[in-house]
This record gives sequence, C-alpha cells and structure tokens, in this order.
Amino acid sequence: MNEVTFRFAEKKDAPIILDFIKGIAEYEKMSDDVVTTTEMIEEWIFEKKTAEVIFAIAEGDEVGFALFFHNFSTFVGRAGLYLEDIFVKNEYRKKGYGKALFKKLAEIALERNCGRMEWVCLDWNKPSIDFYMSLGAKPMNEWTLYRLTDKQLQDISL
Repeated sequence: MNEVTFRFAEKKDAPIILDFIKGIAEYEKMSDDVVTTTEMIEEWIFEKKTAEVIFAIAEGDEVGFALFFHNFSTFVGRAGLYLEDIFVKNEYRKKGYGKALFKKLAEIALERNCGRMEWVCLDWNKPSIDFYMSLGAKPMNEWTLYRLTDKQLQDISL
C-alpha cells in the first residue's frame, strides 16, 4: 500500500461521492436502485448535515470512501458510528486501503466517544464478510433488518 491520507468531503465533492455510490451499487448488483443525484447529496449531506464522508487518498486520487452518520444506543447510552457505505475502487483493492479506512473510522468513533460502530453487509458478499471478520467484527445473526420505503411510510401515516 502506498501512503494513504484522509480528508473529509466538501460540498464540491458531491460528484465524486456519487461516483463512489454508483461504484458500490454496481458491485452489489443494485445499479438500478440508485436514484441519488449530486443535488441530493449536496442537500442531505452538506446542507442538512445528516451524514459525513471521508476519502482515502493515495497516489493523488480518491481511492476509497466511507459514508457514515451517528445513531444512538439506548443500551450503551451513547452515540454510535453507523457506517452506511464503504468502498474502495477495484484497482486499489487488496492493498490495505479498506483496512486503513476502517482504522480511520475507528479513530473517529473513539475521538467522539462513540459506544460502537455498526454496518450491514449482504449475505453473499463473502470477501467483505471475511475482511470484517479479520478485523474482529462480530455478526449480529439474531437481528433482522426491516425497512419501510416511501409507499409503506405513506400507507401507515394515513
């Protein structure tokens, strides 16, 4: 791995963030699900400040990104760091950049006194699962993720 540095994204980086989102969607075979635009990223991440993005920089390029936000654990009594997306460009994989991003996220969580860091992973994504396990992550197999989308939200709010 070449030397890696990190920087927090700025509003002008919205197109780069969108490229990373499209990259992870392609990897997860979910490209058709992406409706995000640069304008939405600018509004929700930078104006409403609902999430943060850091980039891993190597060889003068953004080689990876992580999008995260804070949640709250009633049991732990503190905020947690929730990792929504992490992605390293294909040509930079298996060189330590993903691990470096996780290390940086752990540092951020500790600096902010977070009680934990959590994320989800698709069941079929064995390379990522193996990587997470190598970091000491523990799967939460007894939990099931549930989701309400626009239609369901509208239906129950009536």
